[in-house]
This record gives sequence, C-alpha cells and structure tokens, in this order.
Amino acid sequence: MRHAIFLVAIIFSTLLAASPNRHIHQRAIPCKTPAIANSCYWTHGRLSFSNGTPAFRLWKIGTHRLLGIYSGPSVRFHYDDNGDNEHPEFPSNVSKTFDPTKNRIFADFEVCPLEPERPGAMQAACIESAKNIFVETF
Repeated sequence: MRHAIFLVAIIFSTLLAASPNRHIHQRAIPCKTPAIANSCYWTHGRLSFSNGTPAFRLWKIGTHRLLGIYSGPSVRFHYDDNGDNEHPEFPSNVSKTFDPTKNRIFADFEVCPLEPERPGAMQAACIESAKNIFVETF
C-alpha cells in the first residue's frame, strides 16, 4: 500500500513538472497595471494585421469598434521611439499562434483600454490575455 501511494505521488509530481502552464511568461511591458485594471474587460474578437498605425487591430465582433493594439500604457504615447505600433507585446499563447503574414486569430481577449472611447475613432488598448483561440489561415 505504501508503495502504491508513493508511486501515485511520483506520477502526480511528474505530471505537474511537465505541465505547460508551469512556466508563466513574464511580460517585458505590463499591460494590466493597477492604474487601469478596473477598466479591463473580456471581449470576443478578431486580431489581424493592417496598414496604418497601429498595425495590429482587434475587431470586437458584433460591433463596429476597432481597437488599436499596443504593448501597454507605458508605451502608448512613445510608439515612434520604440516601434511598439508595429511590434506590440502579446500574451505568450497569442504570440505562439499568430503569424500576421499567414493568419488572423479569433479568441476571447482580455483587453485594457489605454484611452477613453470616442465615437468613430479607433481606441488604443493592450491585450492582457486570450483564451479559446481559433486560427484562420489565409
């Protein structure tokens, strides 16, 4: 009996060590900061690459709203200096699946607005996390 419990404990610890969620990606630029955390929300959308600034845009499905994607609030107004408007930091599961030259992705995104919403204007935002990712290849 002791051997069986010991064996189960070894198997369980091995599975935990092999878990893909064990190593959580640490962002270089934080998106969901304490200052904006209350404004973050989940939305179903399509992330794609477009001409213009910013290059990455999130369409909130079922609306006419576009979010311009940046890495976070610390770079929103400094994008000319570091190229964030062309290469924002995404959550690791988005970075692994999204290739703007080959696909676009649909998912449930946790987004944090970086500025107030204005009628008829693209709103700056960052993507904190994503789940239920579907990749559409073109």
